[in-house]
Parts: sequence; C-alpha cells; structure tokens
Amino acid sequence: MPARPDGPYRRRVTSTERLPWRVAMDRALYGPGGFFVSGAGPAAHFRTSVHASPVLATALLRLLTSLDRALGQPPVLDVVDVGAGRGELLRALLAGLPGEPATPRAPVAGLRGEQGAGPVPLADRVRLTAVEKAPRPADLPAEVHWTEEVPPGITGLLLATEWLDNVPLDLAVGTEDGYRYLHVDPTTGAEHPGPPLTPPDLAWLTRWWPVPLTKEFASGSGPESDANSLINAAGRRVEIGRGRDEAWAAAVGRVERGVALAVDYGHLRDGRPVGGTLTGYRSGRQVPPVPDGSCDVTAHVAMDSVASAGERIAGCAYTLVSQRDALRALGADGGRPPLSLASRDPAGYLRALATASAAAELTDPAGLGGHWWLCQPVDVAFEPLVAR
Repeated sequence: MPARPDGPYRRRVTSTERLPWRVAMDRALYGPGGFFVSGAGPAAHFRTSVHASPVLATALLRLLTSLDRALGQPPVLDVVDVGAGRGELLRALLAGLPGEPATPRAPVAGLRGEQGAGPVPLADRVRLTAVEKAPRPADLPAEVHWTEEVPPGITGLLLATEWLDNVPLDLAVGTEDGYRYLHVDPTTGAEHPGPPLTPPDLAWLTRWWPVPLTKEFASGSGPESDANSLINAAGRRVEIGRGRDEAWAAAVGRVERGVALAVDYGHLRDGRPVGGTLTGYRSGRQVPPVPDGSCDVTAHVAMDSVASAGERIAGCAYTLVSQRDALRALGADGGRPPLSLASRDPAGYLRALATASAAAELTDPAGLGGHWWLCQPVDVAFEPLVAR
C-alpha cells in the first residue's frame, strides 16, 4: 500500500480512522488545508487543457459567440466556471473578448444600444463567475466574480473543465457475498472492505458499471449464473459515480437558458477500466492516491452516466464527443499552415505554426485529446460540436 509522503508536502494527520473514500477525498481536497483550497493551486502540480495553451480559450470564445446569437444576444450573458482553480480560464476568456470597452465590464440588466444601433457588444454584456472553494486570488481581475456555489438563473455558458474528476466518489470491491465499500486510512492510503453497498449505489453499479459474466454462463440464469457473477466480481475494484451524476445534475439545474459543458477524462459503460482509475498527482508527477491533502486525488468520469443525469434535468438531448472532434468543430484542428504562407507572411506563418502545435497537444488522443466534451443545452437549440 502507498506510504505517507515525506518532505514539504507532508501534512500532520493524527487520526488513524478508516473512512469511506468519498469522505476521505472530500476532506483531502476541500477540507481545511486541503489540496485545492490551499497553496498555489492545481496549476503548480499538473498540466490541464486550460494551462496548456490559449487554444482552448479561443475555441470556447467561438462557442460562446455562437451561443450568444442562439440566445438572442441577451442583456447579460453568463459564463460560469465550476472548479475554476485560480481563475486561469476566465482570465484567458476575459483577455480574448472582442472590443475594449471604456469602462469595466460590469453588465447592466436590460442595457441596450440606442434604437437602431444594435445590441451592446459582447464584452460589455458578459458576466464572468468563478466557482471555487479556495479564497479569491488577490490578482484576479475585478470583472470576475468569485463564489463557492454555482449561482442560480444562469443565462449563457456553464463550464466544468476537469471538475467532475475531482468530485469525491466512493470505491467498492467485490467479495464473495457481494460488493462492499472500500474504506481508506487517510494517513497511509491502506484500504479495507467496509459495509455492503446501499441500494442506490448498488443500483447505479448494476446499471453503469456491470461486471461481465464469463462466456460459459453469459446467457444462463439461476443460481449457477449468479454464483459465477460473484466469482468474477471478487476482488474487482469499481468506482461509484452516483455522486458525480448528482453534482452535474445540480449544476445543469442552475442553467435557466444556455449550455452546460463538461470537459474531462472519462470512459463509457462498455469500456470501464478494470480496477478503476483512482490516482494522485503532485508537482507534475503521478503519485499514489493518499488522501492526506498532500496531492490531487482524481478518478476518471463515467461520462455516459453523468450525461444521462444531466439530460433528465434539462429535458434536451446532449452531445458527447472527444476533445479532438470538439476542437476541430470549433476551428482548432492542429493542422500545419501552408508553406506558401511562410513566403508571403513569415511572422504570420510562425504564429500559425505555434497555434497548430498547441492545438496538436490538445487533440492528441494519448494525452489531453483523451478528454470527452459533454455539451448539454438547456432551453436553446444549439449544436456547436457537430463536425464541420
């Protein structure tokens, strides 16, 4: 089992109690002195699509512009970033908004231009809100609001980039008498079987993370088939994503009109990873997932389950595509610029080449391109991620 880390990231943890993984993750990530609420923030420990390059922000600005038109250019257009870190994405979006208004970008409800002059520019109507449990950064632009809870009545875009993978979840292990919760010692990471699953978690597991039967009993029924299922499940670790479904459904429920967009590492029902994906990150390195607050503790997202939960709330069909396909649909394909541009505009060619390189990193399926994009419209006809 993983040992407690030494060095500058070691925290004083005196309790030796065994906790459900969901409780241990919540304390380690968001409790007093937790990984996400103290220190320099996630950017100091791992690289995300937000930190990799401005390409993601540029693509999201294109999406936001299209959504603004689909919503009829409302007086206030919300952009709410859930799990905002230290506000890196909203800073990039703010810097990329078209136009330079003479006054701070503080939207006024009902504000419109003079009759016949058209709507107020997007930069003057956008309301940026960061949702994060950490304290507000001292250097965050005044135009960005800061709150711990997703605000209600959103008209616009709700973003969740690599948020759901850090929503705490329970782990379970198969035993000869069925699945039991895994409990963990937060000081060492040592795991021990706990009580049987509650009916809601067992129902989630049965639907969204089933353990396949072996070939000889795959079509059988009765005691022999049931026993074989238990044998296959024995020792199998699984990650129960019901809490993430609820978190996403609650966030979608805060959108009055617009789109909720989740971008995250994940998997689908027919390809759940054997043994799960729970791991840790610290200072740019993958480390054992010891929930003592010294490292990020993360697990990939059951994207189809989350999508189904959001669809039930929104009442509208969702789109689920790879980051590669999403960015290509938004104009960032990672392709090299034509060599002819180098002779006509050398500086422009170098800029285009740098952008293509950054886009290639974000679309690499072996890296950040392995993300899924879940786009959930709410009371608006909008399909921005359909390949062009």
